[in-house]
Amino acid sequence: MNKIFFSFLFYIFVVGLVKGEPIKLATTTSTENSGLLKVIIPYFEKRTGNVVHVLAVGTGQALRMGQDGNVDVVLVHAPKEEMRFVDAGYGLNRRSIMFNDFVIVGPDNDPAKIQGQHDVLESLHNIAHGKYLFVSRGDDSGTHKKEVHLWKKAKLKPDLSWYREVGQGMGRVLQMANELNAYTITDRGTWLVMRSKLSLKLYVEGDSLLFNPYSVIAVNPERYPTINYLGAMSLIAWLTSVEGQNLIKNFRMKGQPLFFPTAINN
Repeated sequence: MNKIFFSFLFYIFVVGLVKGEPIKLATTTSTENSGLLKVIIPYFEKRTGNVVHVLAVGTGQALRMGQDGNVDVVLVHAPKEEMRFVDAGYGLNRRSIMFNDFVIVGPDNDPAKIQGQHDVLESLHNIAHGKYLFVSRGDDSGTHKKEVHLWKKAKLKPDLSWYREVGQGMGRVLQMANELNAYTITDRGTWLVMRSKLSLKLYVEGDSLLFNPYSVIAVNPERYPTINYLGAMSLIAWLTSVEGQNLIKNFRMKGQPLFFPTAINN
């Protein structure tokens, strides 16, 4: 109860103070591709009178934009990199707001025979040992960082004869995997949005290693005094409020929830 109460007070205090200057938000392509931000941000804008300019890039690029003072707030999904960003003094008030998960999808004939596997590392071994095509984002995004971590954890080094790093966002990578009859790893939200346009099938899900948490972080005004820090804090306060968390909780794609709120117990 205390957590909810103080979140509410902070939300009322900060949102009540801030109106005017646009808030620059750097975030991941998954929050944009899934349609989540297009649904929830208008509620914040209407509630506060603020305008949010969304820059959808990979997590690595979003954090670099924050590090360079080019945005006011970041919404990303790479916990280790987020902590380095905060520890180095570039960000403040890191708050967990939601999670979803990653899945592995691939061609409908499933040459690696990974359908129904719940051990993602075993699935990667099947793909690597059979040298079946795999398309990687290769863009320093949160998804790419997760994929690289999984290959390392599986003690595998992808070979260029079957592994393609393309430096593209999630939507384009799914299209390329579809065209090449290849496997790839994707966040579930983007997959649900695009699956009706693809012949790819979902094969691997449910492993705890595929857990995908998201956090929001304000850029440190001590480093960049001209950033809209109060605007950033108002957005963070709203995203972690009961209203913001419930909007995330109730967001659906074809009847399925895409993200699960974590800031409060609701």
